[in-house]
Amino acid sequence: MPSGHIFATIIFIPYQLAACSLIMHDLAQLEPFSKDVPPTKRGHERCLALLLSANDLFLEHGYDAVSLDDIVHHAGGSKAFIYKYFGNKECLFTAICDYRAEKFFKDICLPFESFEGDLRAYLIHTLDNFKNHLSVPANSAFLRLILERTQHNVELARYIYEQGPKHLQTSIAHALDHAAAQGLIRCENSLYSAQLFFGILRNLEWRILMGLPVQDDPQTTDDYIHYCVDHFLQGHQIV
Repeated sequence: MPSGHIFATIIFIPYQLAACSLIMHDLAQLEPFSKDVPPTKRGHERCLALLLSANDLFLEHGYDAVSLDDIVHHAGGSKAFIYKYFGNKECLFTAICDYRAEKFFKDICLPFESFEGDLRAYLIHTLDNFKNHLSVPANSAFLRLILERTQHNVELARYIYEQGPKHLQTSIAHALDHAAAQGLIRCENSLYSAQLFFGILRNLEWRILMGLPVQDDPQTTDDYIHYCVDHFLQGHQIV
C-alpha cells in the first residue's frame, strides 16, 4: 500500500461532523495515520475541518496551487497539526480520496442477495447508481483532479485502480459467479464479463470527464441502460 494510502475516485458526499468518527476510524487503519490519531472529539473535529477545507480548496484551485498555509488559513489550526496527524499535503489529499472513495463505491454496488436473484434488476440498479454518481459536478471535478495527480504518482495510480475500478469489477464478478452458481446464467470468466459490463457507461463517463454536455435526456439514458443490460444477459444465457 502506498504511503499515505488513498483512493480517489470521486465522490461528492456532504461531509458532516457526524461522519468524523468514520473518517478517523479509517485513518487509524492506515499508515502513516495509525501512529498518532487524535484521542478527543475536538481533535477529530479539527482533522475533519482540515479535510473539508483542503477538499474545497483543491477543487477550486487545483492541487498544485494550494499550500498548507492556504489550508490552515481556511480551516484554522496549524501546519504542525497537519504534520502530526496527516504527514504532509500529499497524505492529506490521499485521506480525502480514501474517504470519498469508500462512500462512493459503497453506494454503487449493493449486495446481490438483496435483489432476491433478480440479476437484471441488480445490474440496472448498479449502472443507474454509477451514472448518478458520475453526473454530480463535484464528483466529476474530483475525478479530473485525481486523474491529474496520478500522472505524478504511480503508487497512487495503482492504489486508486485497486480500490476503485478493480473493486467495482470484482463486486460485479462475484455477483455473476453467484448467479451462475444458481443456474441463472452461463459465465465462464466473470472478471472479463464485469469489465465488459462497465464498458456500457464508457461513453457517458468520457463525456463527463472531458466536460462535454450529456445530450441525452434521462429517459433516453435509462432506455440505453436497459437495452445494454438485456443484450449483456442474452450473451450469458444458458444454451
